[in-house]
Amino acid sequence: MRKIFAALTGAVFALSLGAMSVQAQEVTIGYQQIYNPWKVAIADGAFEKATGYKIKWKKFNSGAKVITAMASGDVHIALAGSSPIAAGISRALPIKLFWITENINDAEALVARNGSGVKTIQDLVGKKVGVPFVSTTHFHMLFALEHNKIDPKSVKLLNMQPNAIAAAWERGDIDAAFVWDPALGRIKKTGKVLLTSGDLAKLGKATFDGMVVYNDFAAKNAKFMCQFVKTIAAADAAYRDDPGSFSGDSANAKKIVKLVGGDAKDVPGVLALYDFPTLKQQVSSTWLGGGKDGGAAKALFFTSEFLKKQRKIDAMLPDYGAVVDVSYAKAALAGGC
Repeated sequence: MRKIFAALTGAVFALSLGAMSVQAQEVTIGYQQIYNPWKVAIADGAFEKATGYKIKWKKFNSGAKVITAMASGDVHIALAGSSPIAAGISRALPIKLFWITENINDAEALVARNGSGVKTIQDLVGKKVGVPFVSTTHFHMLFALEHNKIDPKSVKLLNMQPNAIAAAWERGDIDAAFVWDPALGRIKKTGKVLLTSGDLAKLGKATFDGMVVYNDFAAKNAKFMCQFVKTIAAADAAYRDDPGSFSGDSANAKKIVKLVGGDAKDVPGVLALYDFPTLKQQVSSTWLGGGKDGGAAKALFFTSEFLKKQRKIDAMLPDYGAVVDVSYAKAALAGGC
């Protein structure tokens, strides 16, 4: 009996170790309703094939919700804009930025609704403006008002998610909105673009979308992180090498809208508004490299500075270069993993 018990105990222990091993090979990754090449890789199961991990994909409407989910421990890796990333990091959330998904450029814009009486940004005083709070567009909305010497309190800023913005726009409930596609494409049809994030970036306050990871997960899954980066880099390269393969009637465009929503015909125009950095650009001081003097670290610093001024965060970090991890991009570029 003792031998049988010992054998059974050993078997149960082995099964437990096996279950733990399977558990260690699972990861939850968050994405947003943004058109980008890596959505094709998600649809094709490319990340699972490259890493061997079981991946649970979760869709979010905004970066603020992404950071909330990460703070609760529900998500290991996720895409968010530079503003919610800066807010989370400044609040001591144990995450690091490891990939610049896209330089936003003109893919986010402040649009005035036809018939609202808004012709210039100064006309927004007293008007209702929809914007997802603690997002990149929220940061740029506040920066645009500050730059134009407009008191934010004089504008009725409404915290609205992209889908709600599009619906409110069509009802005539709001006068303007600062948002991204696919909602941006919908409101542009009956509105006028006042300015874009690209315009504001030229004034020294760039924004981007990036991938962040829980520090503990990254430390325990370094090979996965490198493979993940190689896969997303390959997806971007496929777009840069052949933009025509993402035409409005292409299989790629249809895969993107199946995950995100919207109209496949809008995909090529939206993708053209973004800049998707190469691996070499990622590791350079333009983005992830350069420590606190790197482009990503500076963007996080300026964003955090602004968020603190607006009382969205209580304090800033002494060095934002410390929360930017270039190691996985370097390993991928070197052909590692």
